[in-house]
Amino acid sequence: MTTSRTTARIVGALFLVSNVTFLLGAVVFLESILGAQDYLTLVPTKSAQVVTGALLELINGVAYLAIAALMFPIFARRFASMAIGYVAFRIIEFVMQAISDISALSLLTLSGQFTSAASQSQPSYQAYGAALLADRQSAFLMVTITFALGALLLYTMLYRSRLIPRFISVWGLIGASVVLATAVMDVYGISMESLDALGFIMLLNELFLGVWLIVKGFSSSAIASLSSAQNIAA
Repeated sequence: MTTSRTTARIVGALFLVSNVTFLLGAVVFLESILGAQDYLTLVPTKSAQVVTGALLELINGVAYLAIAALMFPIFARRFASMAIGYVAFRIIEFVMQAISDISALSLLTLSGQFTSAASQSQPSYQAYGAALLADRQSAFLMVTITFALGALLLYTMLYRSRLIPRFISVWGLIGASVVLATAVMDVYGISMESLDALGFIMLLNELFLGVWLIVKGFSSSAIASLSSAQNIAA
């Protein structure tokens, strides 16, 4: 029970870290630059911000990987296949996140060449920059899809195991479904601002879950039940 309590606190802290680093890295640091029309001239003047944003995004990915690694031994006692699938989605998510960040960091070199290039050769740099941004967006879309699929597996296992109150699991399932639906619609070029805004359901859920796990931890009866299932299987 002591071990599960410690695990719950660490997982809760990681959920908070993952969301804070994502908001700072993706929204505050990177998108404020890469989303601008003159991003190629902005990047050289804000290279530290770009590097920091990419590192924060990677920390976000590492946090989710750590959550999956910590939860796997607990879930594998009863949901072996889903637990493996959950870890697999988190690994793919991290790889896609790394590819997305490499594209962003590649703009540091390109933007420096763009600002020093003759005016007649700048369009070629702009085309290359647009390609790097497209690569980042495609990789980030895969991050979103694999994140949502992983979250669906996570909250399904949490719901069935009753490690946390079921209303949190249902909340998470709704949030993950909204994120997945939004990502799939983006694949087909469909945009709905109202649905995008509902993505905050997932953000608020993970923040709430993080605080809950730190303060309350996992249900002791659910942990005992999972342990019994492991002993019976053995």
